[in-house]
Amino acid sequence: MVERYALEPLKSLWTLKAQYERWLEVELAVVEAYEQIGIAPKGTAEEIRKKAVIDVDDILATEQVVDHDVIAFIKSVTKNMGDEARYFHYGLTSSDVVDTANSLALVRATDIILESMEKLSVVLYEKALQYKTLPTIGRTHGVHAEPTSFGLKFLSWYAELLRDIERLKIVREEIAVGKLSGAVGNYANISPEVEKIALGKLGLKPTPVATQVISRDYIAHLLATFALIAGLIERIAIEIRHLQRTEVLEAMEPFKEGQRGSSAMPHKKNPILCERLTGMARLMRSYAQVAFENMALWHERDISHSSAERYILPDSTMTIYYMLEKVRYIIENMKVFERKVLRNMNLTNGLVYSQRVLLALVEAGMSREEAYLLVQKFALECWESGEPLQDKLLSEKRVLDLLGEAKIEELFKPDYYLRNVDSIYARFDKKAD
Repeated sequence: MVERYALEPLKSLWTLKAQYERWLEVELAVVEAYEQIGIAPKGTAEEIRKKAVIDVDDILATEQVVDHDVIAFIKSVTKNMGDEARYFHYGLTSSDVVDTANSLALVRATDIILESMEKLSVVLYEKALQYKTLPTIGRTHGVHAEPTSFGLKFLSWYAELLRDIERLKIVREEIAVGKLSGAVGNYANISPEVEKIALGKLGLKPTPVATQVISRDYIAHLLATFALIAGLIERIAIEIRHLQRTEVLEAMEPFKEGQRGSSAMPHKKNPILCERLTGMARLMRSYAQVAFENMALWHERDISHSSAERYILPDSTMTIYYMLEKVRYIIENMKVFERKVLRNMNLTNGLVYSQRVLLALVEAGMSREEAYLLVQKFALECWESGEPLQDKLLSEKRVLDLLGEAKIEELFKPDYYLRNVDSIYARFDKKAD
């Protein structure tokens, strides 16, 4: 993980020391299970807990000799133990420890990520309420379309985030599984009873069927969900980036006191945070792709997944957490230039009201085809001349006779486009009432 993007508490979760501590958790849970069913003498786990020392440097030095990280861990941790060491790693294979410990890490990381998502949801909803009645121009294809509510931008993000929270909660329960079933998952040297007891102590469930490893669809599902969350964050970031363009300048990500935007141009305020998040979303999709590639292993397993997971598990969890924390900071502190929002809505001199004019003519008795062609003709002429569409309509006798001056003027008011916004907000637990 790039140090500058590694935030606590996720950063500490993925240190080597934390990894070895989780391995020890798994080993101790198994010994406690052996005690419970009478295989290991009472007090064995406590003796191991007292005598086990996690010395990262010693483990790494031992690994240089044995070229196997779990064996190095076992040798180092048990070297000060007596007879109780016989029950350490008894009946287990390396993947029992590593996969179960990885599940612990992923569950704990996901809980932290979910907490960050909940905080972001509060901020998004607050902004949605704040800008609910601010008219803005809606854009399709980057081109002015029709007026809408500026708050609906935030409400749309909020709604998607709620779906992502529910998705991640489901996956969190799904990944809370372990595997303590031996070399090829057939319980030849350890019983299902021991597995159930030990995993229960760790807050995990047994995976229904394992080979030497837990099937990698669990991890693929988790990282695919992270990629969806990153996709939402990218959607937010790109919207803010567009709104911050000089020609638009309706909103801007926070710019701290003392911050500098360019080494050459003192005037620059660049959307660097949003651009960073856009780049990170690409990484999150790539991590998900690697997780899908890891699903197909040879027979009961190979280790082609192992090296990849040493990258993608820490990096994906830390990256999505960083993205969530940073986008919350942006939303909380972004500037919205309301006068510019309103000014931009009028850039086309009323062309954005063309559909309302079209429908008014249809209601007044004109055929839809005739009304469309007429309004389009006027609109295209106004594109070229810069003349307000309203003036064009007022100068056309057919339109004036059908609609009247007062009705034409009424068609060019943006409030009409916000008349059903309350009903949209009411879908969210009635919080907008």
